[in-house]
Amino acid sequence: MSVKDSLETLKKIGSELIRISQISALLGWDQETYMPREGIDDRASQQALLSGWQHERLTDPKIGKALEDLGVDIEVKRLELSQFISIPGLSEEDRAFVREMTRNYRREKKLPKSLVEEFAKETSISQSKWVEARERSDFEIFAPHLERVLKIEMEMAELIGYESEPYDALLDAYEPWMTTKELVNVFDRFETALKNLVDRIVDSSKEINDSFLYKRYNVRKQEAFGRELLEAMGFDFDKGRLDVSAHPFTTTIGFSDVRLTTRYSENNLKDAIFGIIHEGGHGLYELGFSENLRGNILAEGASMGIHESQSRLWENIIGRSYGFWSAFYPKLTEYFEDALRRVTLEDFYRAVNIVRPSLIRVMADEVTYNLHILVRFKIERALLNREISVNELPRVWNNEYEYLLGVRPSNDAEGVLQDIHWSLGYIGYFPTYSLGNLYSAQFYMKMREDIEDLDEEIERGNLRPVLGWLRENIHRYGKIYPAGELCKHVTGEPLNPQYFMDYLEKKYSEIYSLN
Repeated sequence: MSVKDSLETLKKIGSELIRISQISALLGWDQETYMPREGIDDRASQQALLSGWQHERLTDPKIGKALEDLGVDIEVKRLELSQFISIPGLSEEDRAFVREMTRNYRREKKLPKSLVEEFAKETSISQSKWVEARERSDFEIFAPHLERVLKIEMEMAELIGYESEPYDALLDAYEPWMTTKELVNVFDRFETALKNLVDRIVDSSKEINDSFLYKRYNVRKQEAFGRELLEAMGFDFDKGRLDVSAHPFTTTIGFSDVRLTTRYSENNLKDAIFGIIHEGGHGLYELGFSENLRGNILAEGASMGIHESQSRLWENIIGRSYGFWSAFYPKLTEYFEDALRRVTLEDFYRAVNIVRPSLIRVMADEVTYNLHILVRFKIERALLNREISVNELPRVWNNEYEYLLGVRPSNDAEGVLQDIHWSLGYIGYFPTYSLGNLYSAQFYMKMREDIEDLDEEIERGNLRPVLGWLRENIHRYGKIYPAGELCKHVTGEPLNPQYFMDYLEKKYSEIYSLN
């Protein structure tokens, strides 16, 4: 088979895989937003059927034959990025496409269809049970379902194979080409400095009042303001929606159909606003892939760490900056005149940046946030290494929070049940949030170098330069570059946690008057 014919075969199958994934995403979005609770059994079966079809297409022998005709050694023990550089007669984009098809084919080929279908069905049911358990704050409702999901994940890890520990196999699904050892090395480089900064802030005598954020705020007005922020960021509502779910998320139904969700609390102004900005960052990334990648498996984020860098950059570095609120605080006060009448811009800026060790990850400040991730990372590794059992999770979780953050959950809902991820089988996902923080600071450093008047534009409420830079330097490439290569391509160097620590040190030394 010629190079052209081999590529056409692969791209046809790849396009079908994308459509199956998008249909599954639509069913998942519906389950989280509008599906009646009693519809879960049918939905689980539907998702299992789609997963089976996807698995069949992804393991089609035609893929293996086409890859071999292109000169790819699909039986090599460990894939290396260098293996795809030397494929003759291919453009950079086509080499990347072949690389990702090879990676997906090898990974999926190791998994039996029955296990893939079982995983899809169990996670749909587990997700529903997590919602019920969280509402009742009762981990025992969820525990047996998590047991089943974890058992399947561990079986998958063994079948896929790993370099040093089972976590490698699951991490690779979200952060391709990164190992647990490499991740630990990255975390070790900033964990001590981060804890030191938290201690200095906690020990400072600076008092910040944020009580006004927890007054009563009309939900409809919160939604209206959130939509205004999304439009200012550049989100196109002709290509997306904003809805409500138990846990905020973004999902892609089509190349011009990206769904965002958030949750609202009448007594917490920050929750929805920053959740909307966060999900907006994800949505803009999904809508920003180059037109020539449509219908191609490269029309995805380079990794979840890169995806999270987009949401965290918008939510924290831009969305919690003084310049951002210089532009948008006057509009917020129009919506909530009574609650914010005596609150100055400076008061509001300090309040939304308050550092306070807390229980809930999604409501954590950007300084302590990574400590929340470390708790989850340690627990996930311990589960996969069979060092702890599912039934021990509430106790282990509470102890880790007390040790790392100095707070202890009083119930399961504010503890081990606060995240949806494990119910979905997303073990290995959490570290990407911290990687996203690190990437975001490094990208922002480069953005400020490239856009001389960036601060002034943000203060004027003009966010187009931010989106334009992200479109040009990150979004359009999709998955052409792996995360590490993309970072070097954009900033000129590998991921460096020091940029994140420098950003935090400068910002919070000013807010808390640190020496």
